[in-house]
Amino acid sequence: MPRRPSSPRTPRPHASRSRTTPSRSALSPAAPCPCGLGAPYGECCGIFHQGRGAAPTAERLMRSRYSAFAVRDEDYLLRTWSAATRPPGVRFDEAIHWTGLDVLVTTGGSAFHSEGTVEFRARFRVRGTDGEQRENSRFVREGGLWVYVDAIG
Repeated sequence: MPRRPSSPRTPRPHASRSRTTPSRSALSPAAPCPCGLGAPYGECCGIFHQGRGAAPTAERLMRSRYSAFAVRDEDYLLRTWSAATRPPGVRFDEAIHWTGLDVLVTTGGSAFHSEGTVEFRARFRVRGTDGEQRENSRFVREGGLWVYVDAIG
């Protein structure tokens, strides 16, 4: 999700040159997790965001990164970004409210793989207008952990 927008209709959070620490949105551990799996945030992606576990698959990492964008967790996003492509910081657009996630296709990315891709559609609302971002993200294992590398194509 960190690529620059390709058009004004597809706003995306993007890497910044200087690291800032944006305020995180308050999300109760009992609230539904933004990733869409149906579990409470504190039992789903919140575990990964707090460092109490690591995503076991590329898809779970992608879902947890989507949730990190939704709650504006810059530390988690940077921690789960490949060292080869990681920016110094993430700048969030305060006008974007992430509203849903659909995983469309996954390849590889299981406990038995060293790389994988996840194609997804992330829905958002900006100033009363709904939109979506589609991306096919590439993930690899670094030090045994899944990390985001970049968007394909």
